[in-house]
Amino acid sequence: MSTAAATGAPRSFAKRVRQAVRGQPIAAWLTGLAAAVLYTVFSLTQWYGLASPSWDLGIFTQLAKAYAGFGAPIVPIKGEDFNLLGDHFHPLLVLLGPVYALAPSGLTLLIVQDLLFALSVVVVARTGMRLLGAVPGIGVGIVYALSWGLQSAVAAQFHEIALAVPLLALSLEAVLLRRVGAAAFWGGLLVFVKEDLGLTVIVLGLVIAWRLRSVAGLWLAAWGALWLILSVLLILPALNTAGQYDYSDRIDIGAMLADPASAVVELVSGAAKYETLLLLLLAGGVLFLRSSLGLVLLPTLVWRFAAGEENYWGPEWHYSAVLMPVLFLALVDGVHTLRASSRPTVRTAATLGVPLAVAAGLVLLPAQQFAVLAEPETYTRSERWDAAHRMMDLIEEGASVESGVVLMAYLVPEARVYWLGNTNPTPDYVIVDADDWSWGPTRPDDAEAHAEQRYPGTDYTLIFDEAGYQLVRAER
Repeated sequence: MSTAAATGAPRSFAKRVRQAVRGQPIAAWLTGLAAAVLYTVFSLTQWYGLASPSWDLGIFTQLAKAYAGFGAPIVPIKGEDFNLLGDHFHPLLVLLGPVYALAPSGLTLLIVQDLLFALSVVVVARTGMRLLGAVPGIGVGIVYALSWGLQSAVAAQFHEIALAVPLLALSLEAVLLRRVGAAAFWGGLLVFVKEDLGLTVIVLGLVIAWRLRSVAGLWLAAWGALWLILSVLLILPALNTAGQYDYSDRIDIGAMLADPASAVVELVSGAAKYETLLLLLLAGGVLFLRSSLGLVLLPTLVWRFAAGEENYWGPEWHYSAVLMPVLFLALVDGVHTLRASSRPTVRTAATLGVPLAVAAGLVLLPAQQFAVLAEPETYTRSERWDAAHRMMDLIEEGASVESGVVLMAYLVPEARVYWLGNTNPTPDYVIVDADDWSWGPTRPDDAEAHAEQRYPGTDYTLIFDEAGYQLVRAER
């Protein structure tokens, strides 16, 4: 083989890479960069303000720590020897391991999520620019970046859906650009993010099959169904400490089948559900309904609204994040399609789609999570920060500690952390935080007495008492 032939392929590949880079709309990447900065600033204010809205950041920090150590995702916060792959099916989170190994901190996970969301902003913005033009495309990218679903997810801190958001954006972008292989590839990865996304993949595959007239869509739908069945019926019960899928009782399928009429009425009844649907209509400029991509919203909405868990119904928390790339790319598609109409009134309506979405997004901003960034006190580090870290420094590396939710993510890198609400092995240390919401209305005043009552036969000694924190150490 000649030298020219041997070097031809690498040069050709390098040329294609350069062309692909040059073909990227800079404005879309700048929009994504601005979103990354905004999300990261918000996450930093939470981290240094000791804000922990749920225990999930601590849980996923333990998972990342386990993967960084080449171990199974055992998460003591959920219970001794609890394998998190028996809770939800998210093997793709193994990617957190190398990142955590470089920067072992719960803050690392927050920033990873911020960057993943920002990547999806780039995808939405560049798709909008390609199909609608520069100004409307950037407008869609901006209101998507500021959408209520993403703001709520950033504020709720890290969840596995951080990976689903850019994957959905990349898959739907490929659908709009009629790239079947890319659409199926990115969409197919969703089954490894969370088990319920198998439902989304089924619908996505059917949309691809119908819209692009490709059998690959049917294969993708079958792929989604396969992993949904495998994960819920086999994998999760096999890895779960109780030998079951813990969330099977959230939806009463038997009752729904017995009385389908009542089930349909119940599905769309409730103030929180109305609020979610109204926000979707407003944020999507209504014209997203014109796109077949809007069907991909249905699986997530149906399982959330059918569940008996009311926290699933409303716009809070992270549950609506996966809806946002679908919603805004459906808006782009709807506007693009209506622009080609032969009817002047339809074309006029199409021109209003993006401005209405932008206006709605701006009107909604003051009521959203990021509104606190306009308040100077948001940027003030918690007055308990120094005391909390002096206390945590007293805990030896590798020791076990029982804590409430607020400090768990901060403790995980150096300690084996248990949550105070579980039945745990006797820990080396117990933290009583007077301001931690985990205690509920009754919080112990005396950490020593509390720990010795909770773990009879073990003597605990108070070694820190400051700023509402008490730390007791077991005397072995």
